[in-house]
Amino acid sequence: MTSMEAPRAIKKRKLMEKTLPNVILEDEEFSVDSKMYQDLLDMEKRLDWTMTRKRVEVQDALGRPATTTRTLRLFLSHTVSGQEWQKAEGATDDVNFDTGDGIPAWQLKIEGRLLEVPHQRKEKAAPRKFSTFIKHMVVEMDRDPALYPDGNIVEWIRAPNQDPLDGFTVRRTGDKPVKIRLLMHIEHQPEQFKVRPELANALGIKEDSRIGIMQAVWNYIKVKNLQDQSKRKQIKLDEYLSPAFGGREMITFEELTVELPKLLMPPDPIVLHYTINPSIQPSERPGAYDVEVKVDDSNLKARMNNVVVNMTSESSREVTKLDEEIALHVQSLHNSHIKRTFLRSFANNPAEFIQTWLASQSRDLESVLGSGPSEGATVRQEELKRSEFFRLPWVEEAVAVQEGMRLASRLSVMQ
Repeated sequence: MTSMEAPRAIKKRKLMEKTLPNVILEDEEFSVDSKMYQDLLDMEKRLDWTMTRKRVEVQDALGRPATTTRTLRLFLSHTVSGQEWQKAEGATDDVNFDTGDGIPAWQLKIEGRLLEVPHQRKEKAAPRKFSTFIKHMVVEMDRDPALYPDGNIVEWIRAPNQDPLDGFTVRRTGDKPVKIRLLMHIEHQPEQFKVRPELANALGIKEDSRIGIMQAVWNYIKVKNLQDQSKRKQIKLDEYLSPAFGGREMITFEELTVELPKLLMPPDPIVLHYTINPSIQPSERPGAYDVEVKVDDSNLKARMNNVVVNMTSESSREVTKLDEEIALHVQSLHNSHIKRTFLRSFANNPAEFIQTWLASQSRDLESVLGSGPSEGATVRQEELKRSEFFRLPWVEEAVAVQEGMRLASRLSVMQ
């Protein structure tokens, strides 16, 4: 290493001690200010602990599904073709069985979209298509099978890796009014379950996710104090929970996790009724129906992610810089207090102070040169054995002077 590179290798030591020295805390002249500063330090510790705990909670929440209830608006409409009222006067009844032209028919359109949340930023991602909200759909048509044998029940089940669709269209021939019954099984995130009546009466919920139902059962156990005090794995079943578990009086946690899924059922489908009358012109406005659906709350996750990410390296460096400045001020305050004590002692009794200071300096010189009455030792061995030696008036002053010199050199290295 060259002489030019040597200064670069010296790293400044960081002073992060922000606590006031005891000599300042115990000084009556600074008692009020010292207490205020200590209160601020305690408040900072509580704030740091709270922020750290909240950050950990947010990170933990990011790993769990965050859901919200949104509105899925369904649109039902229909069109007709080849009907008598659509034919022009004097037109012949030409029918093309290959293309279907001239054959009376109608088309049912089933569409839907997720409504935007008011007073909320629009999501940058493309909106989900309608079929992604449907697991299973059945269209039942009330028609005479003898007249219309082409199928009066249409069923759609979403297959894995199937391309999403904006809507569905059902086309049938006919010129008679048709009553349609539509059954839709909604895709919720997380998956929802219907609670059997015997358990729903106790919990007060009809549908929820598996985790939500388990949490509701545990909350009921805690509120009713049903956990056995001696055998903590045992749960007492009261008059409301007992019918749900076959009239039992006790159940273990292991048995509860096995029996609870048996009390869950698939939720009821959404049932819609629609009538098609091909003999009249269809309405220009489709029928609209609102259905609640649980979806991932992407906005909430984005906000929680910002809480974690916002503590960037730049803000961390700024906080660290402020901590270093506070630590330097504390060290400077300590040095000033030492100088103040030094000068006050000199002002009160200059002669005694000079004698004490000279005795202290002579002892320091002995330790440096390794000579004198102590024969190279820092203090005389005989004096060291006596506790009265450390109570002499010059000892405290010598320690203060030595500490001041050490801190001064330490600050010069940092600067």
